[in-house]
Amino acid sequence: MACAALPADIIELVALRERMQVLKALAARRGLPVPATGWIASGRETLVLCVRPERWLVLTVPAAPGSALAAWQPACAGCAATIELSAGLAALCLTGPAVREVLARGCRLDLHPEVFVPGSAAATSIAQVPVILAALPGGWLLLTPATTAEHFRDWLAATARPFGFATGAGVTVASLAGERAP
Repeated sequence: MACAALPADIIELVALRERMQVLKALAARRGLPVPATGWIASGRETLVLCVRPERWLVLTVPAAPGSALAAWQPACAGCAATIELSAGLAALCLTGPAVREVLARGCRLDLHPEVFVPGSAAATSIAQVPVILAALPGGWLLLTPATTAEHFRDWLAATARPFGFATGAGVTVASLAGERAP
């Protein structure tokens, strides 16, 4: 099992009351898929997760500080709140055949492959830490608060050690988006 930090700009889009269709139309014009609650989708060099109704996390390739927010904020005026979360969340990518078993040791969700299929996303707790979890075709994406990320990585390393835990490298939002999550 390998664990790699995923450098990403993370923006949350929150549809304003009764303006969800306007936000979806804006996203469509930008070529951005808007998945239903509990799912992840990918666009060109972008991952979009929805784990809460009418809220989407948009992960993009890192750029200059504030540029991801600046790209969305003016366009979303009147239809959505835009929130910069890049510094507040740590993103990890896990790969390998034992990932489900390792995560299940601390997760409250049923991660069986027939239940939590590729393309699924959910907010949960793992090892007493809030985590947003998404199953991708080639691995798992985990978002956790930056303040508890070190503790979470330590727990993950200790739990995965019997499965051959290793630190990975070379993972990007663009490479994960290229997997074409459903």
